[in-house]
Amino acid sequence: MLAVTHSATLLGDKALPVTVEVNAGEKGEVKYALVGLADAAVKESLDRILSALSNAGFAKPRTHVTINLAPGDLRKEGVAFDLPIALGILAATGQLKSEILQDYLVAGELALSGQTRPVRGGLSMTLLAAELGIKGVILPLESAEEACLVESSKVYAVGSLDEAIRFLSGQMEMVPLDASKSSYLKEPRGDETVDFSEVKGQANLRRAVEVAVAGGHNLLMMGPPGSGKSMVSKRIPTILPAPSKTEYLEILGVHSAAGRTCSGENRSFCRPFRSPHHTISDVGLLGGGVIPGPGEISLAHNGVLFLDELPEFKRSALEVLRQPLEDGQVTISRSAGKITLPSRFMLVAAMNPCPCGYLGDPFRECRCSTPQIQKYRARVSGPLLDRIDIHIEAPAVQIEELQERSLGESSETVRQRVEPCRRIQVERFTVSETTSNAGMSQRLIREHCRIGKDESKLLRNAMEELLLSARAYDRILKVSRTIADLANSRMIQMPHLLEAIQYRNLDRSLFV
Repeated sequence: MLAVTHSATLLGDKALPVTVEVNAGEKGEVKYALVGLADAAVKESLDRILSALSNAGFAKPRTHVTINLAPGDLRKEGVAFDLPIALGILAATGQLKSEILQDYLVAGELALSGQTRPVRGGLSMTLLAAELGIKGVILPLESAEEACLVESSKVYAVGSLDEAIRFLSGQMEMVPLDASKSSYLKEPRGDETVDFSEVKGQANLRRAVEVAVAGGHNLLMMGPPGSGKSMVSKRIPTILPAPSKTEYLEILGVHSAAGRTCSGENRSFCRPFRSPHHTISDVGLLGGGVIPGPGEISLAHNGVLFLDELPEFKRSALEVLRQPLEDGQVTISRSAGKITLPSRFMLVAAMNPCPCGYLGDPFRECRCSTPQIQKYRARVSGPLLDRIDIHIEAPAVQIEELQERSLGESSETVRQRVEPCRRIQVERFTVSETTSNAGMSQRLIREHCRIGKDESKLLRNAMEELLLSARAYDRILKVSRTIADLANSRMIQMPHLLEAIQYRNLDRSLFV
């Protein structure tokens, strides 16, 4: 008897449909054959499935059983096929009505006891089911809690194989999970020990960070050790605006595909903040592997990627950032397949002016030679620097500022200025792919970044004086637009343009 059910496999952060076909009743010795370009984890599933069937009180097939995962030219990997294969075996042997399986997309790992375990990509599989018009999705509880955020699909959570069978056979009623009660929609727990009010001095740096967050702009900070670069960066999450529902689904889809939601990470409605160590490999940053998966730049999608000690990263790792910073996505090609992952993130980087860190410090002497300084700075290439919208120097904090007892502006105060600015941009780009000024295309720049004759003359002089590139020209206009939005101004005015231009000073000083 033949039984067919629906499942899916992951390719990057996208789910692809897989049809699970099980045929039982063939005469001959008791044998199980699993075909369909399955990897080792899928082939090993037969031992788990047979044990789960036995411990759940169901009879194992006593005939030849053939299991096919179609299409045959698509590689299948992971443990998500345990539950659909087990249900297919029961349907093929007459222990479950096979017709009911056609209405559901099923995925889940089985323990030897028959209990279900979470799988990667539950959200992506549910999006696929909605696209294919499948009635509902059956997943383990942990995976179903993220998948139920796709409100166009009915998601059912099962805790065991026996529970799934009783639901499908009509012996037990089960209601779809309510998206509004998902644990993934809870408010992030604020860290009361981290707030912008603790930052002493650095008024210019604080302003640059506010502008960067308000427009989603890339930011580079350069200053001596102890000037507050890392301290400020770690407080950026406290002023980030909350993501929209669409943005959060994109964030959660990538994290789910990477398996991070299975371990309980990212269970709050917020933007990601990723801070990899400078020893990270190219694959760890970009993504990839034998079977391509998301890296740090995709895990930071719709959030922030913080690279501390920027020149200490491998040159090859830094150079892979160039395409994602420009295109908002990254394409990875491997022998196992080609995937395209989203990577629209705000890059925040910090570096010292020289290896010892004290070049230009009025109180400490720099011990670095000129060749050492040039070699250190050359680790950050010109093309990468060109893609960073805002460059800001973070000078050493004076003792008088450290001893100041009064606190600066709190994160809440800054966020109250950032959020209206972001709302302006969302309304502005309602028919565009971007939701922030940093993502404006050439057409959008021409439409929304118009400047007068005096401003044009000023910008032309700045381009000639600072030897800026055409890309830097566009980025100055984008930053000017954000500064104007913060000031609630419809037009880009001279003060807005002047502030944006002064954020490109490192173009001239960093490599000269």
